[in-house]
Amino acid sequence: MSISAALLTLVQTIAPAGAPVPPPGQVNWPIFRGDASLSGVSATELPRELELHWTYEAGGAITSSPVLQDGRLFFGSDDQKLHALDAATGKGLWAFATDDFIEAPPFAADGAVFVGSNDGFVYAVEAATGALRWKHATADKILGSANRVDLAAGPAIVVGSYDTKLYCLDMKSGEERWAYTTDNYVNGTPAIHGGRAIFGGCDAILHVVDVVKGERVSGLELGSDCHIAGSIAFVDGRAYFGHYGNAFVCVDVAENRVVWTYTSQDQAFFSSPAITAERVVFGGRDRHLHCVKRDTGMSLWKFRTKRKVDSSPVIAGDKVVFGSGDGRLYVLSLADGAELWMQDLGQPILTSPAVVAGHVYVGANDGLLYCFGAPRESKGDGDASKDGAAREGGANGR
Repeated sequence: MSISAALLTLVQTIAPAGAPVPPPGQVNWPIFRGDASLSGVSATELPRELELHWTYEAGGAITSSPVLQDGRLFFGSDDQKLHALDAATGKGLWAFATDDFIEAPPFAADGAVFVGSNDGFVYAVEAATGALRWKHATADKILGSANRVDLAAGPAIVVGSYDTKLYCLDMKSGEERWAYTTDNYVNGTPAIHGGRAIFGGCDAILHVVDVVKGERVSGLELGSDCHIAGSIAFVDGRAYFGHYGNAFVCVDVAENRVVWTYTSQDQAFFSSPAITAERVVFGGRDRHLHCVKRDTGMSLWKFRTKRKVDSSPVIAGDKVVFGSGDGRLYVLSLADGAELWMQDLGQPILTSPAVVAGHVYVGANDGLLYCFGAPRESKGDGDASKDGAAREGGANGR
């Protein structure tokens, strides 16, 4: 199935019942978790079983979650490159080199791709060619994706760094609009909603920052052991996230209070959640994928894997897609957590899938980017086997 090149907005639409609703006919997944609020919900429907369509081989492990814009797939790798592929075929289009691993997910918008590297720079490159537009130095590595804000001076990106700062950079020039300082590493991607950036970090504080002024609106201290390693989903005024204190929480941001807490006996939560009107789904280092009631945090079901689940799940219709440290890609029933389909990739999956137009794109520690879709009755000359696509991708990627 080909990927349309139609342009879609990043703005999330909220249904009356409070469920994140992706754009109708969604064909893009331009940011980690799919939208500016980081809801982790896809508009696509998936078949009960998937088939491998192609793979692409990068030169190192892939912990950078892929994004898709206008038919191009973008992701980083431990080979220190940002890769661009044709999403329909897996053919390499270009690769942009940095000076260290790229673990951060890219962000694609306005004909450019923005990505942070462990070399401490934020890069903006042309989506079509991989040519450098600009780069901006921070004082440490960058692990989270950028997100977009629209200011009077023009569109900008907001991105965090291990140098303890959240940066706002002009999308066209890379000029710094402001920098907000926290008390420790900023790990994840900031959620953007209503002129606010909502994020956490290793200072164990939920930060809410005015995106125009770069000033704190509020901050909720969670406790000294509650470092926030993942990204926060923000839906209907509430923030949902896990932390090192072996708990997953829901916070009312306006009231600056914890609404409910879901605990694990001895394991942290790194995975970012996927949110529907009634459910919250997230992975845990206790080797489970968890599903709880959105209003109360009461457990609805748990699905056990053989290793930690740092991969962030994506909800697509009545199904949930996620990877595990056990090397398996799973599709479960959202209703009861029953396993519908599984593929063993053989190496840990730490990335979050991009789920668009009936396809699942996911990277693994084996250095392969995988595309799964509906089973096809026959394969023509344009379809490659796993090994064939990997060889072709590797040649193009390098």
